[in-house]
Amino acid sequence: MRDPAFSFEFFPPKTPQGTEKLRATRQQLAQLRPKFFSVTYGAGGSTQDRTLDTVLEIQREGLPAAPHLSCIGSTREGILEILERFRAHGIRHIVALRGDLPSGTVDVGEFRFAQELVTFIRERTGDWFHIEVAAYPEFHPQARSAHEDVLHFKRKVEAGANSAITQYFFNADAYFNFAEECEALGLTIPIVPGIMPITNFMQLARFSDACGAEIPRWIRRKLEGFGDDVASIRAFGLDTVTALCARLLEQGAPGLHFYTMNQAGPTSTIWARLGL
Repeated sequence: MRDPAFSFEFFPPKTPQGTEKLRATRQQLAQLRPKFFSVTYGAGGSTQDRTLDTVLEIQREGLPAAPHLSCIGSTREGILEILERFRAHGIRHIVALRGDLPSGTVDVGEFRFAQELVTFIRERTGDWFHIEVAAYPEFHPQARSAHEDVLHFKRKVEAGANSAITQYFFNADAYFNFAEECEALGLTIPIVPGIMPITNFMQLARFSDACGAEIPRWIRRKLEGFGDDVASIRAFGLDTVTALCARLLEQGAPGLHFYTMNQAGPTSTIWARLGL
């Protein structure tokens, strides 16, 4: 088995202060030698330029970086233009997603699903890009059934995805059950668990309600019980997420992808506790 691959995700900063904070975060996390950093892409491509600028700055520092690219609300011509910009800058690794429409927008564009984006990328650029796609161990909130969701993931792989990053979760069994289902369908690409450090309960609850990630009842009740005690929330969060990561790696997960929220501290602490 290959050594586990670790990666860290950022969002493009909106302000000069945010840019400076992200630089400091990146310098700290770069010491952990991740396989790559990824940079998110706003709803409907709303952060397109800032995503690319952040990726290029990371690359100038000699670090591997992968922009996210979402297709909902986009045209084929527009996506091709972005791909050509990526190629012109020597970018070889992307995270291909369906994404979300900006609020108030109804035009879904020329792509309905991520598999159509992956197919388009392969048709237009061949093997230039290493393509990551999303996976949902607890199933996409819009999937009609669990089985349908796994088949949808299979179509993304067959379209040309090289590897996958999961939505974050706190139930390791959900990940292992999903991985077994994929293996039974003959899917052999690495499916890397997405890891969300717990630092702010209200923020986590809001994210989870929006994306369909389940906060197990025992975790939710513990976090609710801490009220405004930030230190206790963070200590419990570190213990809980470190234990999750340890189990995932011990039972064969091919790596971990940390949703850093542009903070170095929680991810670095979990990393140290894992003895990586």
